[in-house]
Amino acid sequence: MARTTPMRLVELMVLKQDISSVLEFLGRKGNFQFQSGLSNRSEDKESENPDKDILDALQSARVFLNIDDIDQSVVDKASQPTEEDFEVAKKLIADVEELKSRENAAAEEITRVKEADEEARSFSNLKVAFSELDHLSFLSLRVGKIDPAVIDELKFAVGDRAVIVSLGDDNSKILAATSKKARFSLDTELKKFGFVNMEIPKDFKGVPDDVLESLKRQLAEAEQKYHLIDEEKHNMAVTHEDILRHLLAAFVLGSRIVDVENSLESTSLVYRITGWIPENDCHLMMKNLDKLTDGRTAIRVYKPSEVPSIVSGSEQVPVQLHHGSLVGAFERMIFSYGSPVYGTIDPTPFVALFFTVLFGIMFGDAGQGFIFLLLGLLMRFKIVKFGGWNKFAPIFMAIGCSSMVMGLLTGEFFGNETVLEPFARFVTGLFGESRNQILHLMPNEGMKSIIRMFIFFGVTVGVGFIINSVGLIINIANNFLMRRPGKAIFGKNGISGSLFFWYVIVMCIRMAAFGHKFSMVDGIVIGTTLFATAFSEPFSKLVDGERPLLENGLFAALIEGVVEVLETIISYLSNTISFIRVGAFGLAHAVLGFIILTLSELAGPAYLAVMIFGNALVVVLEGMIVSIQVIRLQYYEFFSKFFNETGREFKPFSFEYK
Repeated sequence: MARTTPMRLVELMVLKQDISSVLEFLGRKGNFQFQSGLSNRSEDKESENPDKDILDALQSARVFLNIDDIDQSVVDKASQPTEEDFEVAKKLIADVEELKSRENAAAEEITRVKEADEEARSFSNLKVAFSELDHLSFLSLRVGKIDPAVIDELKFAVGDRAVIVSLGDDNSKILAATSKKARFSLDTELKKFGFVNMEIPKDFKGVPDDVLESLKRQLAEAEQKYHLIDEEKHNMAVTHEDILRHLLAAFVLGSRIVDVENSLESTSLVYRITGWIPENDCHLMMKNLDKLTDGRTAIRVYKPSEVPSIVSGSEQVPVQLHHGSLVGAFERMIFSYGSPVYGTIDPTPFVALFFTVLFGIMFGDAGQGFIFLLLGLLMRFKIVKFGGWNKFAPIFMAIGCSSMVMGLLTGEFFGNETVLEPFARFVTGLFGESRNQILHLMPNEGMKSIIRMFIFFGVTVGVGFIINSVGLIINIANNFLMRRPGKAIFGKNGISGSLFFWYVIVMCIRMAAFGHKFSMVDGIVIGTTLFATAFSEPFSKLVDGERPLLENGLFAALIEGVVEVLETIISYLSNTISFIRVGAFGLAHAVLGFIILTLSELAGPAYLAVMIFGNALVVVLEGMIVSIQVIRLQYYEFFSKFFNETGREFKPFSFEYK
């Protein structure tokens, strides 16, 4: 069984003149994890990052010019910004800021003229210039905004003390006229009704028609000016797109490197870097690093057992899992639950196998499985892109193949049981009498169907027994690897609990298949294993050399033992029975396919449409449901056997662009 990737701790003493090139080297390799986090900066160290400031400005310029963002491939090809890049970036940022300023000014001009035009139109029903009215010695005029709904109430409130004239089409502005003596009374009433005074434009002279025409010309000129600026912006985006993308990638690297530099231990001349590297890469990387700095970097390499923080348990060695593309696609399922402890068994190959098998049993259909396989192939060759989901293409291909195999066994092809009959007859004919299906799941043959169904459920429980057993074996091996023989031997998931589980299963098979009866030997074996499991804690401490054995006294140990026995029996029973759902989902899938086929035949001319829609619904919805159930079985039945503690995932330093 494969174990987690062996790691080495590397300590580097790097001269200040080499630090940028060293960090770039480590980031590009993507297999170096700093020993401590880089989020806390030293208080006595400058944390300014001019590269980050320029990067932010360049991103702002990119958004303003409506240029598509760069992706990881552009960053991978980039190098740190040069002096020339700094100069070009500053000039480009200045040009964009100047254009942005002119665009904002033009937009503000359009807004100002529009507002003036709207306000001027409010006075279009005045037959004389407002300036003439405002100079009348016996009148006091107020012009402003008000809620149109309260105009009638305002008119009633002022009575004959003032004249209220609605302005504009929407009645949102009014002109109120009263005598000079009644102006204070008018102001009081206007205030009650939420009147907002308006300032009449200084250039609002002459008749309203003349003013409206003038404002219309001003608006057209302002919009034309804005349009020209917009064209200039488009031209700048076209001519500067390549250089802007180049600068963005360069300053992504530069800003990340400066961030790391600011977070490292250092003196005025030397930086200290410590981090973890996979053992297989360590020698070549250090050789290349020494060559990069012409031998100026001091390098020391430690095994985990030589690191004080690891020995004391205050730090964990980061865990890396190394697999091919197929098994590696299942790694995220492991780490989403928790990281294995360093040096223990890598469960990923088992997860890949169990996930594929369980999905195929629950989703057996050759046609629908081919859809998953085809989708996986399209994702694998990036013909179809689903963002970050493309890395899971091998999973789609694997479950597609397993579903197709199960579909060939059950004779299901998009719910149709006749298409694959020739294949089933050929295969079954090799072993005796030819049958239409190798494995018939549909409950349409009376007692025979019921018997086959129970056999099928028994097979799925048997698969569950294998999965549970593998989990127990991994747990036992892990405890021995971590030098905890007491926990490996005793406990629910140790040798004692595992022997109880395996013996009871074998005993039940003997009784059911061969008519054996419960014997004294059975009682002794079961009693001994349960006794060792019940008092696993004191026995484990005895073997591991821990004291005291009975920390809470004998009575508490007896109570804990009874509870442990009950929990062991119940958990193993539930873990085994839980896999009946695999058979239930497999049967439900066959029935659902039959229902869709029947509905399609009843639809007549719409046969093809119903078939396509029904099978698409099954592929999407039932595919999701089955996936969730498989993950649940892995997490709660398999992982729970050996994931007693979690490790620390290996997350190397890289120039990942987000």
